[in-house]
Amino acid sequence: MSDQRLLIRGGTVVDPANGIDEERDLLIDGDRIAAVDTPGQIPDPGSSLDATGCWVTPGLIDMHVHLREPGYEYKETVQTGTLAAVAGGVTAVACMANTLPVNDSAAVTEYILERARLTGHARVHPIGAVSLGLEGKHLAEIGEMREAGIVAISDDGMPIADAALMRRALEYAQLFDIPVIVHEEDPALAADGVMHEGQTCFHLGLKGMPSAAEEAMIARDLAILEQTGGRLHIAHLSTAGSVRLVAQAKQRGLPVTAEVTPHHFVLTEEAVRQYDTNAKMKPPLRTSADVEEMVAALRDGVIDVIATDHAPHHRDEKNVEFEEAAFGIVGLETSVPLTLQLVRDSGLTRSAMIEAMSARPARILGLEAGSLAVGMPADVSIIDPQHRWTVQLDGLHSKSKNSPFAGWDMVGAARATIVGGRILWPQEKGTE
Repeated sequence: MSDQRLLIRGGTVVDPANGIDEERDLLIDGDRIAAVDTPGQIPDPGSSLDATGCWVTPGLIDMHVHLREPGYEYKETVQTGTLAAVAGGVTAVACMANTLPVNDSAAVTEYILERARLTGHARVHPIGAVSLGLEGKHLAEIGEMREAGIVAISDDGMPIADAALMRRALEYAQLFDIPVIVHEEDPALAADGVMHEGQTCFHLGLKGMPSAAEEAMIARDLAILEQTGGRLHIAHLSTAGSVRLVAQAKQRGLPVTAEVTPHHFVLTEEAVRQYDTNAKMKPPLRTSADVEEMVAALRDGVIDVIATDHAPHHRDEKNVEFEEAAFGIVGLETSVPLTLQLVRDSGLTRSAMIEAMSARPARILGLEAGSLAVGMPADVSIIDPQHRWTVQLDGLHSKSKNSPFAGWDMVGAARATIVGGRILWPQEKGTE
C-alpha cells in the first residue's frame, strides 16, 4: 500500500465507465483515486508524472491468462506472468484453473493468492475449475472456492462435453453470482485437428478443426443458458458463425458475454503456412472473413472483451513437428499495440478499446476496478499510443517466448503501470 500522493498530468484521460475522453489531470492519494479535474486545477503534491501524449486509463484487466503455477513453473510463474502483465500495461489478470494440481479446491485457490501476495506484480484473480480435475464428470467445490476468492469458473483448455454437467454448472454458479467461462469446442468434430479446416490445411497436409466444432457448442450452451439462467461468458471467439450466434442471443436478452483475442483479430490461418508452431492455438487461426467479423463485432459491441489467452509453453514444447506442438501463445506484452492497430486502421474508438480491456471485464468478474472515479483503487495504465518498438523474444518478460509476433514492428506500449498507487512499471533499477 502506498502512502504517497502522485499527480498524473498532461495526459488524455480515457475512462469509459465515467464518460470521460479528454485531457484531465488525475491525483492519486495512497492507494485510491483522489481527484480527476481539468488541467492545472489540482495542486501539485510534489510528486508528479508527465503523461503528455499518453492515454491515462483505468488499469487494464486481462480476464483470460494462464499463469501455470502451481505445477508448470518451467513455463511461467505468478511472478513472471504478472511481470509480463505490468510490462504490457495490465494491472490485473484472471488466471485459469488448468494447473497441477488443478484449481478445483479452496486450498489451490488460496495457494495462488498467497503466491500473488508474495511475488506478484499485477493483481491476480483466480478462476476455479468447473469439474474436478478438469475431467468433465463431477462439479468441483464451487462454494468453497468462491469463499476462498475465485471470480469465475471454467474448464478452459477443455470443453465441457457433458451437457448435463454444463447445466448444473450454470445453476450452481448463479448461487454465487459468478460467470461460467466456456471453451467452446465439440471434441468429436475437432478430433485431433491442429489448425483451421479449409484450403490451407489441405495444402499443408494437416488435419483441420472445422468452424462447426466451435459453433455447435456455442449453440448448445446458449440453449442451456436460456433454460437455466445464470451468466455465460464465451472465451476466445474465432468464427463469423460464432459472432452471429452471440449477436442473436443478445438480441433475445440472454445473459451472455464474449471475448476475442488479439491474435484472432490480427492473424489468419496463413500464419501457419510455414508450419510455425507459434501460430498453433485453440481455437485455431481462421480465415480473413472471420477476422473481419471479429473486428466488426468489437466495433458494434457484440464482443464485450479483449483478452489474450496468454498461454506460455517451454520452447521444447514448440520446437517439434507441428502436429506434436502444444497449443497456445504468450500475449500479455503485445495486446496493447495489436489492439491499437484496430484503433488506427479499423474504426474502433479508443474509448471502445479501453472499455473492452478494463470496464467490461471488471463488470463481468465483479471486480472493484475498471473506473477512475474518485475513491476507486488507484490501478492506472498510462499508454503511449505512438511508441515504436520491435518484438524481440528475448526481451519479453514472460518466462516462455512462444509468440508468433517475433520481429514485428509495433506502435504503442505502456509508459507506466500503477497498481494500488504504486508504479510497478517501469521497474526501479535492481528490482525484478
